[in-house]
Amino acid sequence: MKTSIATVSIAGNLREKLAAIAAAGFDGLEIFEQDFLQDAASPREVGQMIRDHGLQVMLFQPFRDFEGLPGPLRARAFDRARHKFDLMAELGADLMLICSSVHPQALGGIDRAADDLAELAGIAADRGLRLGYEALAWGRHVNDHRDAWEIVRRADHPALGLILDSFHSLSRRIDPDTIRRIPGDRIFFVQLADAPQIDMDLLYWSRHFRNMPGEGDLPVVDFMRAVAATGYAGPLSLEIFNDQFRGGSPTGIARDGHRSLIWLMDQVRRAEPSLAVDLPAIPANIAVRGVEFIEFATDPAGAPELETALARMGFHRDSLHRNKAVSVWRQGAVRILVNTEQTGFAHSFFLNHGTGVCDIGLRVEDAANTVARATALDATLFSQPLGPQEMTIPAIRGVGGSILHFIDEKSGLDAVWKVEFQPTGAPEPDFGLFRVDHLAETMGYDEMLSWTLFYSAIFDMQRRPMLDVADPDGLVRSQAIASPDGGTRITLNGAQSHRTLAGGFLADSMGSAVQHIALASRDIFASAEAMAGAGFEPLEIPDNYYDDLRARHGLDEATIARLRRWNILYETEGEAEFFQFYGRPLAGGLFFEIVERRGGYDGYGASNAPFRIAALKRLLRAKDMPRA
Repeated sequence: MKTSIATVSIAGNLREKLAAIAAAGFDGLEIFEQDFLQDAASPREVGQMIRDHGLQVMLFQPFRDFEGLPGPLRARAFDRARHKFDLMAELGADLMLICSSVHPQALGGIDRAADDLAELAGIAADRGLRLGYEALAWGRHVNDHRDAWEIVRRADHPALGLILDSFHSLSRRIDPDTIRRIPGDRIFFVQLADAPQIDMDLLYWSRHFRNMPGEGDLPVVDFMRAVAATGYAGPLSLEIFNDQFRGGSPTGIARDGHRSLIWLMDQVRRAEPSLAVDLPAIPANIAVRGVEFIEFATDPAGAPELETALARMGFHRDSLHRNKAVSVWRQGAVRILVNTEQTGFAHSFFLNHGTGVCDIGLRVEDAANTVARATALDATLFSQPLGPQEMTIPAIRGVGGSILHFIDEKSGLDAVWKVEFQPTGAPEPDFGLFRVDHLAETMGYDEMLSWTLFYSAIFDMQRRPMLDVADPDGLVRSQAIASPDGGTRITLNGAQSHRTLAGGFLADSMGSAVQHIALASRDIFASAEAMAGAGFEPLEIPDNYYDDLRARHGLDEATIARLRRWNILYETEGEAEFFQFYGRPLAGGLFFEIVERRGGYDGYGASNAPFRIAALKRLLRAKDMPRA
């Protein structure tokens, strides 16, 4: 499988784009004419630069408004094409994209378009070049790949083929299975893009909101299954117009693009095993069984605040590492590690971010397969030197400079708690907390699509609908992903402004990811009471919230009184119920949440988020006020 990406898909000047595309592992590129016109190098020099990066020019584009033009306009279009052919020869490109005309004077007619394209294909063939015709979703007369194919079929020239673009077909809701009737050798090139499902003008949607396969809502897997069924064996290329990508890191966007193509073809092979997919076999999406541990990096001065907060939630110091300054605080199946080492990765994390979550251990079905799939999907492996009696636990780099470790039973990695740690024998109070419900990771809004693809491509986790969370100082986008059974949940929160609570956390923690940790309770009222007895201070929710809650849900006075007493927030989904309360933030802004789900509730208390954010901001403002 040869992979390609259009230069228009990523930010930077041409030289930065070439370096990023090559580093991501692409075989070639579509060169957008504007990109090389803006460079000082000649077309011949640009072509050599591309080849020096080990890349191939797989497509020259775009050539617009060609077919169906009357009189002098037609003659001028042929002259323009000849000039582009000269440029292609200098660049070393042999295939040009012709997109269906939007010219106001273009005339309709399948035969007219076929005659124009056949004549131009003859001129191209004399120069050793080929042409690919593509139906733009907003084309004046041709906006459907079925019509484009009929034009190519009638033109009947070996130098003219069809170019398919998933966005142009799927945005118009054209059945992708209609592609299966097209001979694979008449498809010259395939462009891929996904997009969120938005009801808007097609051109505007295309120019601003495309994203990588797997990042949007279009059925790109079905589209690619149909393409593969034709026997098409040419390049797969990404053509992405996206405002975020244009302002993002060229290296990061290119890496995401390469990952998305590998993910896409892996999904195609699994959905239709009979198809020949030119991709090395990789393990299936990895089942995650829960969060095995959460590790905090801190120092001896910062540890007491964190450990006090844990103790007040009913955690006990369960064990100590045999070689390192690492303690395990446990309650139920929740393990929180406190690392105060003065060397190694955790110490480096602390120096960069302050006290925060540096490492998340995931319980998986097969750790070796997890690493194999992750590396095939361009994740970065992590390792550091081992001390005596320490186990090799596979890991990759995660969000915000953190690490993801993988533990399974199959390979005996779950024995790490006995091998590397020594029990303290401390008493084990039980405040009813039994597992990690979800982790909330905060990032810049422009990183959300990247990390959503990262999690959903590697793990067996699905995206939930994205939500807007109202902060008094701006909006935060929230994307939840979860395993099919809901046992492992992560919310990705994208901050667009430093004035929001999420944006302030990013700034204060220098980009650390985990902003809050939600722990599941068997009985949230009992947990709240036990924690209050241990000195836990909840985030205070104003009476106005509970007065409104009574009106919205018709709860009886006794229930409202219990919720108000323990500062518990409440939400429903049909008959299902959700209860949640929050602790006050630690230094750096991280905080804990306690939740209880009843009746199959599947959300995260989205309606309560504005009240939680406002309460946190009131608390933070009060801390900053000068004392009299």
